[in-house]
Amino acid sequence: MIETTATADLPPLEQVFNPFSAEYCQDPSPQCLALAERGRLVFYQPWQAWIMTRLDDIMDCWHKEYLSSDFYDWEFAPPRPPEDQWQNFERALIGHSLVADHDHHRLVRKVVSPAFSRNVVDDIQRRIKPDIVKLLDELMARDEFDYIQEVAVNIPFISITRMIGLPEKYWEEFKPVVMGFTKTWNPTISDEERDAARQQCNRAIDIIKEVVAERRKQPQQDDFLSMMLKIEAENDKFDEWDIITLTLALIGAGAETTMNAQQWAVYGLLKFPDQIAPALESEESFSNAFSEFQRWAMTGKMGFARYAPQDMEVLGQQVKKGQMILMMPHLHHHDPKIYDAPKRLNVKRKFEPEITFGYGPRYCIGAALAKRQLYLTFTELFKRFPNLELAEEPERDPTVHNTIALKKLMVKTNNN
Repeated sequence: MIETTATADLPPLEQVFNPFSAEYCQDPSPQCLALAERGRLVFYQPWQAWIMTRLDDIMDCWHKEYLSSDFYDWEFAPPRPPEDQWQNFERALIGHSLVADHDHHRLVRKVVSPAFSRNVVDDIQRRIKPDIVKLLDELMARDEFDYIQEVAVNIPFISITRMIGLPEKYWEEFKPVVMGFTKTWNPTISDEERDAARQQCNRAIDIIKEVVAERRKQPQQDDFLSMMLKIEAENDKFDEWDIITLTLALIGAGAETTMNAQQWAVYGLLKFPDQIAPALESEESFSNAFSEFQRWAMTGKMGFARYAPQDMEVLGQQVKKGQMILMMPHLHHHDPKIYDAPKRLNVKRKFEPEITFGYGPRYCIGAALAKRQLYLTFTELFKRFPNLELAEEPERDPTVHNTIALKKLMVKTNNN
């Protein structure tokens, strides 16, 4: 663990930490370590937010849930509207299954957990495999292609469409909401951008409501929405808005996370081709490799948002009611005091604890699905392209609001 550096003679934090700078985009580790050295809880003036820097503190916060997850508890959120003025966005966010009161959140996790069982995940993999095979087979004759545009942006939508049962006719209109929920609390964007994200969410929820209504009239048995409707019928405290918000969470978090993981994992494996075989030797080995891909890529910018529910002391600092506290577990991902040779990809590296998908009550319920989806994709990819290699070093995209992305990832197939 890094020891805190005395800050009296140090330059202002904003001079050494700027996640939207070209330097951070190219190599975030020096700036992240400089931030972590300032203390356990550091105020970052450009965002008017506190940053929690240490993994043990973040895990404790996840476990005890002493901070609020409610967007409307943020000091810069618009006023919480009365219920008779709620639009779709407010109904989803105020009663959101992932940020609702702790008791309801635990109830939701309990009743929906069968929808993420091993048997269900296995069935989803069987259903999406033909789509993945078809997608990759169509690239077999190519000398090179952009992995992001041809594969990474398509796989999450294929998987989520098959899992949820959301008809593909809605996807073109639905895609903008993928980043919508995270943009609504991002302190670095304008009010106009935030409002546009809210309106995208409103329309997306209209679409989900249409699909749920269709499904009530024509029930199916083999997708997420069908399972949720069955759960709704059996549980008085689980209603249609729980179905809507869980569906949004799967689409938003699943698509964004998986698309980013797709590109960085392939980039990492092609930079370190000796890691391909050990990463893909089994589902269990790939599960560990997934954590290493995330650590090595170190793509985070802002982390997980929480809000002070009242004036309170947090980690020795006086935090005012409504202030945002960002938990940033990625700051130490390239810390040589914690990870040996941190800039080398090592898929056998041990993670104790493993917090890629959160921790405690807020651990991502769809983690196994996300890992299996990528394992299936990469197994099929390297089966068809055993000599795949980078065509060029990819250019990074600094414009994505909460992560470092690649503009394109050109690969050579070497099949011809």
